[in-house]
Amino acid sequence: METTETTPAFRGLKSRASGRVHETADPTTIDADERARGLDPVYDYEAVDPDALFDESGVGVGRGHWRFDALLPFSAETAITAGEGATPLVPTDRLADELDVDAVYVKDEGRNPTGTVLDRGLSVALTAVAGRAAEGADVEPLVCASPGNAGQSMAAYAGRADLRSYAFVPSRCAFSNKSMTNVHGGEMRVVGGRFPDAAAAVDEQLETEYTDVGEFVTPYRHEGAKTVAFELVADLGAAPDVVVVPTGSGEVIAGIHKGFVELDRIGAVDGTPRLIAAQAAGCAPIAAAVERGLAEPEPWETPDTICGELEIPDPAGGAAAVEAVEESGGTAVGVDDDDILASAVAVAQNEVVETGAAGGAAPAGAWKLAEEEFFDGDETVVLLNGDAGLKTPDILRSHLMGQGI
Repeated sequence: METTETTPAFRGLKSRASGRVHETADPTTIDADERARGLDPVYDYEAVDPDALFDESGVGVGRGHWRFDALLPFSAETAITAGEGATPLVPTDRLADELDVDAVYVKDEGRNPTGTVLDRGLSVALTAVAGRAAEGADVEPLVCASPGNAGQSMAAYAGRADLRSYAFVPSRCAFSNKSMTNVHGGEMRVVGGRFPDAAAAVDEQLETEYTDVGEFVTPYRHEGAKTVAFELVADLGAAPDVVVVPTGSGEVIAGIHKGFVELDRIGAVDGTPRLIAAQAAGCAPIAAAVERGLAEPEPWETPDTICGELEIPDPAGGAAAVEAVEESGGTAVGVDDDDILASAVAVAQNEVVETGAAGGAAPAGAWKLAEEEFFDGDETVVLLNGDAGLKTPDILRSHLMGQGI
């Protein structure tokens, strides 16, 4: 395993608390308080040529989102990757007609290696950790608490890096996640209860030092998510007008916003799209914060949604998600479970795309906003499908059975 050098434009990790840029790619060298309040990779943006960033010659077999390494901390040559990214952008004319807008596309992140948008961030995070390991750091085991998808993704990329991983998941985690975490070689502890119980169990049950690759503990998971924005611009030739993102921890919408802001900064786009955080109504701390004008969400007291990936009552990226929504001129919306599942089924039946239960929050949120006359009618709208339908087929099928189908 070779050490990981940073890319030419990378300048370090910026503290969200102090604004200071630490000239390092290793977050463990930074004060724990600053790490806890959030770090963001930053770049010499004047050194990044937008034409070179989108040059098709950078597209190659297996490169995926690493084709954009000019605005990533590490190079494609040293990346721990399975070709994540380069996911389809599917036009959906029926949805455009129903929402009464100019165009609607589904960005199908279910096509990633482990079927989730989180593969993008775990690829970047594991590249950073593998680099530290190659330099002699004792990084094992890698750990994250997860509703399911992140644990499975971590196990897959840790296996690629020949590193031991440990996922802590709640008992209600999807069976597909539990089984595939082990299939990828990862260790796992199933904790009774919900996601907060799994997160609390890490320090309670793990009697060893570990490297936490949880969202916003590592600065690289949301950094990987930003490449969704790069691909949308590459495919559309411009930024869309609206992007609807199923939102749990906040890492994906925060990352996508960062990506568009960076593209605007280097002159690759003219302005950023409005971002919509679509949450389950039974656990919607980010939507509630946006509605109440709060800078940071308050913990959701009684989370209750069948969409486990969205059931994050105290999201680590809550403040970053609210910031993304407000800075982009977007909004947040809470949608009932029945509408989320009905939307996932409708997209599968009418547009071929198989969305996971959580992915149904994007079309459900868009339909709700259309009813509230949020759209002007001339927009290009992108709906993010965050995970594959085969993650939660039992939930989608149960929804149909509940309707007597």
